[in-house]
Amino acid sequence: MDRCRARTPLVPLIVSATAAVTLLAGCSGDGGSGAGTGPGRSAGAGRTASGAANALEDDYLRVVEDVLPSVVQINAREGVGSGVVYDREGHVVTNAHVVGDSTAFQVTLAVGEDTIGARLVRAYPQQDLAVVKLDRVPKGLRPAAFGDSAEVEVGQIVMAMGNPLGLSSSVTQGIVSAVGRTVTQSADSGGTGTTLANMVQTSAAINPGNSGGALVNLDGEVIGIPTLAATDPGLGGGQAAGIGFAIPSSTVRNIAGQIIETGEVTESGRAALGVTARTVVDDDFRPSGVAVVEVQEGGAAQRAGLRSGDVVTAIGDTAIRTLHDLSEALAAHRPGERVELTYERNGDERTVEVTLGEL
Repeated sequence: MDRCRARTPLVPLIVSATAAVTLLAGCSGDGGSGAGTGPGRSAGAGRTASGAANALEDDYLRVVEDVLPSVVQINAREGVGSGVVYDREGHVVTNAHVVGDSTAFQVTLAVGEDTIGARLVRAYPQQDLAVVKLDRVPKGLRPAAFGDSAEVEVGQIVMAMGNPLGLSSSVTQGIVSAVGRTVTQSADSGGTGTTLANMVQTSAAINPGNSGGALVNLDGEVIGIPTLAATDPGLGGGQAAGIGFAIPSSTVRNIAGQIIETGEVTESGRAALGVTARTVVDDDFRPSGVAVVEVQEGGAAQRAGLRSGDVVTAIGDTAIRTLHDLSEALAAHRPGERVELTYERNGDERTVEVTLGEL
């Protein structure tokens, strides 16, 4: 699977609880033609197309009926987001940027709009995931079914469910536009600022408030948690239509499962170098590498012989000019992989093979 790096600005999908929403009612004329048989279109073909459309519509209705009761609205100090019921014990998975610094929440269920208090179990900002637990488990609470994101294919029809702009229990439809994307959140827009690998890109409309909701296939399985939307600098930083990203369900199950079972994450599946670092600039004030400030005891960098003051300039064939470059390069690898790292020490360029650790 190819991994692509998104250079488009990305913002997390959380909406202020006080956001105002303007709704525009659309209208259309009959155009004088409708969907008649017309030249080259037989009545039989029309009936076949109509039958296929009705079958697809039935699929949509079934998925909404099955999954929407498992999607909740989360009100935190930072704003309004979404969540997905994970199990019958009342655990709800959402984004770390939705919970922010809060530890107590009000959760509104999609069915009956019952509001229940909830407490934070743990947030894991490194993957922008968090788990909260309802203070009480309502009768008939329905966990979502999580699918295998490894089987997600480009072109697959998906639906996004959540609470965009505070409009509860909203559903949009689109396709999987790409898989294996590596993207970085904007910390300036309320995100964790982390780099996320293997993301699912979708054309389904997702907006502020969709964060933590469900991206669902037509089998009624959650294949991702909508988390980011691209912005278009040409539109003054406005959100780019049809370009959203979701954390794959396999990652969600791995992280949420560990949090629920042990209260922490010990196996992230994310590669790490084991350093504290900063971007350095050249004489023209252009980013020119990542300087090692501190080496983690027993970490990958220390085992490879790196030390404070070394400047990392490449991992494999990937040039490293900034901390952002380093994060994206590491996101393309797994713990335990061996990579060639190029660095400078006292003006001399060196290379070393590093066995990557785990974040």
